[in-house]
Amino acid sequence: MTLEQTQARIDDLSHRLESIEVVVDPEAKRLQIAELEQQVSVPNLWEDSERAQQLTSKLSALNADVERVTSLRSRLGDAEVLAQLAAEADDAASAAEAENEVAALATEIEALEIRTLLSGEYDDRDALVTIRSEAGGVDAADWASMLLRMYERWADRHRYPYEVYDISYAEEAGIKSATFQVKAPYAYGTLSVEQGTHRLVRISPFDNQGRRQTSFAGVEVLPVVEETDHIDIPESDIRVDVFRSTGPGGQSVNTTDSAVRIFHIPTGITVTCQNEKSQIQNKAAALRVLQARLLEKAREERAAEMDALKADGNSWGSQMRSYVLHPYQMVKDLRTGYEVSNPTAVFDGDIDTFIDEGIRWRKREENATP
Repeated sequence: MTLEQTQARIDDLSHRLESIEVVVDPEAKRLQIAELEQQVSVPNLWEDSERAQQLTSKLSALNADVERVTSLRSRLGDAEVLAQLAAEADDAASAAEAENEVAALATEIEALEIRTLLSGEYDDRDALVTIRSEAGGVDAADWASMLLRMYERWADRHRYPYEVYDISYAEEAGIKSATFQVKAPYAYGTLSVEQGTHRLVRISPFDNQGRRQTSFAGVEVLPVVEETDHIDIPESDIRVDVFRSTGPGGQSVNTTDSAVRIFHIPTGITVTCQNEKSQIQNKAAALRVLQARLLEKAREERAAEMDALKADGNSWGSQMRSYVLHPYQMVKDLRTGYEVSNPTAVFDGDIDTFIDEGIRWRKREENATP
């Protein structure tokens, strides 16, 4: 690559980074950081551990955002100087080093561009994900467990902590449903494009005649509720049942009634948590899940009111991705058209490109809406 070509790439990346800087607004974030630093310096901060964790987590995320943008700008300048020096000295090794750095910067800037598209009201929050088996019997239950593993592997790849709140095991194989929280900045905005019905086509391992089976599993993604959301749940509106946690096959995994099921009487929403050993902890976790679902319900109702004022409602559709293992190998997003021919890698958590394409598609849909 010539110096002119390298410089052209650097100029393009610099322009793209300028657009990102406008959205991220490092100076405004530095003011927020200064304000949060004052709040976290209060001596009795950790008397309220939940609030302290929220403040420190937000501070860490803001610092990371500013550092990421400033670091990219600095590295871009260094790469430009290196490329110019390499050209002047006719140093092939330095020129190659500059090209490699520019390629790495292109990848990182593209990833940051995706982040700037996450500007929804709750996009910066943790994600609460629920997977449910749908049509397809035992194959669907097995498929739901495969999806759970896929998202766990995805979180592991990014070193995002996650916590499984509840798993309801199916009788023969797989799971009926599972709920887990991904604890990372912008986890909701990132994973929200995964919501919908996922379709699997394969030779059924549960059919002794080896026939092809199509099965379905649904993915629901909600933002985690924060104190500022003010979702009040009167005790009179809920019924709390306790029972012993169960594992695969229905066997009890402890000897006390620590698992908690909460039924919200006005809406009929039911949530279960059996991850913690303490009944109190399970109830607190179940209430957080219930609050998230009530928040989402309220948001859907507001969206429905807005849609009613338009000629057309939301027509994105429910079925969003197809995974085919027979008679050919393919995973295809039905909204964006993006597809790959390596389902094994996808099942092992390699879904970032699907997510990125989904975020871009959603932004185009939003911009196209009058």
